[in-house]
Amino acid sequence: MQRTTDPLWNSSRVRSLVARCDPGGLIRLGRMCRGWRQADLGRRLGCSASTVSRLERPGRVSDLRLLQRAAYEVGVPSDVLGAALGLVGPQATKVAPNGPHHTEEDPMRRRTLLAAAGLAVPASVLLGVESALAEMPAPSGSPMPIDVRLARARALFETGEYSGLLKALPDLLSTAHDRIRDRAEIDYARLSACYSLAAQVLVKIGRYDQARLTADRASLYADLSGSPLASAAAARELSIVLRHQDQAGTAQRLVLNAASRVEATGLKTEAQAAAYAQLLCTTSYTAACANDRDQAQSMIREAARASRDLPAVAPSGRLFGITPASVSLYQVGVHWALGDAGAAIKAGLRLHQDQFSTAERRARLHTDMARAWWQWGMAEQTAQSLLNAFRVAPTEVRDRPSMRAIVTELHRSHPRVSGVRELARAVVAE
Repeated sequence: MQRTTDPLWNSSRVRSLVARCDPGGLIRLGRMCRGWRQADLGRRLGCSASTVSRLERPGRVSDLRLLQRAAYEVGVPSDVLGAALGLVGPQATKVAPNGPHHTEEDPMRRRTLLAAAGLAVPASVLLGVESALAEMPAPSGSPMPIDVRLARARALFETGEYSGLLKALPDLLSTAHDRIRDRAEIDYARLSACYSLAAQVLVKIGRYDQARLTADRASLYADLSGSPLASAAAARELSIVLRHQDQAGTAQRLVLNAASRVEATGLKTEAQAAAYAQLLCTTSYTAACANDRDQAQSMIREAARASRDLPAVAPSGRLFGITPASVSLYQVGVHWALGDAGAAIKAGLRLHQDQFSTAERRARLHTDMARAWWQWGMAEQTAQSLLNAFRVAPTEVRDRPSMRAIVTELHRSHPRVSGVRELARAVVAE
């Protein structure tokens, strides 16, 4: 480790943190020496105090780029941070010149490329999103209104164009950030919506660490907006990420609290009723994943009651596009999560894809049915459902790790079943 001129970073305390491979401890030390609270550092990083708290804990580093930026903010020298991460040895090291790094020389870039292996999303696109989350680029200056850009970004998600959406995210986020200079509540709500959308697509492709960061930021800016619906949307996305990170209890409490806040509005508008029904669906599915059968079933029944007066087709641009058919689709997922494959299939056979207005939801019907058929041991029906999903929105099968895993196992265990080879050629070989 190189010696710096600041005695703090040459102290025995720092050497102990480096020896324990505790980069989070270095962030905490630097922050405290500046007299900052976690919320103060969070504002500089564009994340919540809870994210800073997780960043400072000992253990596995989940977001190296955010850690680098935090280290810069609190003054941790790069060689000290590198030594704590195990990226450099204890001897003096050469500092690489400024400029682009080759892939094989950059451990963080290499990790991103490896994580992208097997996905249709180009690694360069994922790197662009990660870079933007660490250090927001300057906005392009597009004259297009931010609401129009956000609507187009949502359309990319709804049609399964995940690569296009991820490519558009850095400039969308930087433009939305640029608009909050006047601290208008509506601009905070728009920025929160952009981060919620980012969390949605990152969950789709299995990038849960980055989704956690974007969901945290969505929550932060939703709180600043004062909008109950923006806060509900952000809470829902964060709860979904937490569920994927095996924190079902925390996810459940978060989304239940959000549902209670929306219910307290009196549900006087259709938008509020839609938000409430959507949160109940998320609560039900989260409970099912935690094997809480009673809670899962009672919440999905309540969601069905809450949604019965909603239109069959959600109005364009609505934050929560839930419909009665969408609630029925959630029932398929809830039964599957509870291990009731027969009930899931029975619920799904009552639905047809024309009841859903977006390619993402139509394909989701088929992938949820595929999971249920697979749970029941029906390989041919599983393959057919996945082929149906692929024809509607290829990315719903190709880019979702859980779906790719089923395709891989189908190809390994049932290569002669009708449709399996076609499916494997379309998904696994890409």
